[in-house]
Amino acid sequence: MQVDNIRAFTVDVPQAALDDLKERLARTRWPEKETVDDWDQGIPLAYAQELAAYWRDDYDWRAAEARLNALPNYLATIDGLDVHFLHIRSVNPAARPLVLTHGWPGSVLEFLDVIEPLAADYHLVIPSLPGYGFSGKPAEAKWSVEQIGVAWDALMRALGYERYFAQGGDWGSAVTCAIGMNHADHCAGIHVNMVVGAPPPDLMTDLTDSEKRYLARFGWYQAKDSGYSTQQATRPQTIGYALTDSPVGQMAWIVEKCHGWTDCGHLPGGQSVGGHPENALSKDAMLDTVSLYWLTASAASSARLYWHSFRDFSAGEILVPTGCSLFPGEIMRLSRRWAERRYKNIVYWNELDRGGHFAAWEQPELFVGEVRAALAQMNP
Repeated sequence: MQVDNIRAFTVDVPQAALDDLKERLARTRWPEKETVDDWDQGIPLAYAQELAAYWRDDYDWRAAEARLNALPNYLATIDGLDVHFLHIRSVNPAARPLVLTHGWPGSVLEFLDVIEPLAADYHLVIPSLPGYGFSGKPAEAKWSVEQIGVAWDALMRALGYERYFAQGGDWGSAVTCAIGMNHADHCAGIHVNMVVGAPPPDLMTDLTDSEKRYLARFGWYQAKDSGYSTQQATRPQTIGYALTDSPVGQMAWIVEKCHGWTDCGHLPGGQSVGGHPENALSKDAMLDTVSLYWLTASAASSARLYWHSFRDFSAGEILVPTGCSLFPGEIMRLSRRWAERRYKNIVYWNELDRGGHFAAWEQPELFVGEVRAALAQMNP
């Protein structure tokens, strides 16, 4: 895969776009209140209105923009598509290269608080997935997880890193696993904070208490929390019209996941009653991500990753050294004996007592410690 035209990039959202956002927020047409007293039907009206008012009157996108521009931003043309990435070279002469990949509804923003500590030991490359953030929007139906893995491998080598580590969660975990499966000649090892796989049928008897909890959590996700995934995997264009036209729609679509997937005080099993997203993430943190999706009009283009990848998703064996960090609020958790059916060379395994799906965003110090501990078990 060809990588060329690597050039510096500056985030600079036109003021007209921010003014338009405020005007649209002021004109929101609201639905009636939910008929339950919790989040079981989705984000409650009162909180949606509170958050929208804060977004309109108090939130400052320019602060997020300044944080991004304080880092080295680049665009690279990969197989004809512009890909945005952060590239932070460590001053440590013994530093090793590491590519970090986000998922949905994430972005490079979720890594901002881990960059400085990780850069003490690693050269960091943090790309925006195709169709996400400031990366280009694919015009061809080919950018699956495997294709992105090929692109990331090509990007790392174009930057001079012939041997590197890879890390990810959510779709970033799937991309990281694809790199580990298909590019072991360049990838020295991987670390994931979402262990992607399915429990082997022959190991579904004599379940441990932990395995029963993992199945209950995932069962709740499938029954109550996976509608977004079905929609994005089947009709991403249709949902894209709604979310690209309504900032409150885009906000609700994402913030609901900040509630359901973070370690913000849910009941055991993952039920949506109890807990509040601001127990895990601030209003500003959530709205930074919501604003990035809104200002780049990337609702449809980001959703298409589900359409591409759910149709042809490979969960083959991974032989490279693997580190797995399991956070309690994660959507999908596998026991080690389940995971070992796919990950054949697990050198690090840890189950933490706090944190959720957005590990780097929610628990940056824990995340940094996990990455360091896992990669320390692998040879460059």
